[in-house]
Amino acid sequence: MESTDPSSLEQQGWQALSSTGEQAAAFYDDMLDQEPLMLLPGGLLLVDRAAIVASLSGIPWSSYELSDLRVLYPTPDTAVVFYRVQARRGESAPYEALVSSTYARREQSWKLVVHQQTPC
Repeated sequence: MESTDPSSLEQQGWQALSSTGEQAAAFYDDMLDQEPLMLLPGGLLLVDRAAIVASLSGIPWSSYELSDLRVLYPTPDTAVVFYRVQARRGESAPYEALVSSTYARREQSWKLVVHQQTPC
């Protein structure tokens, strides 16, 4: 069984989102479950896997910091990662949100099922 903790996967996701659009898209194409759901600021609801991967391949974050990161395991095959993020793209205003990501164990790895961001 894969030993990677879901909180580590969340951190790897931010690293990918801070690199290039291609790397972010490749990372999330591998990490997303077959029927993911994303709830994003502005009432944006994404349920189409291809649209989610495409949306994550945009302008990279120039900086980010995760704090108060915690993981709950409601079942051995389910993990909920939650934390606060402060991030910035270039010279834009800082972005701060409370984030939760739900992972399900599928065969040998964790897959991202639900992701939600609530701006602070």
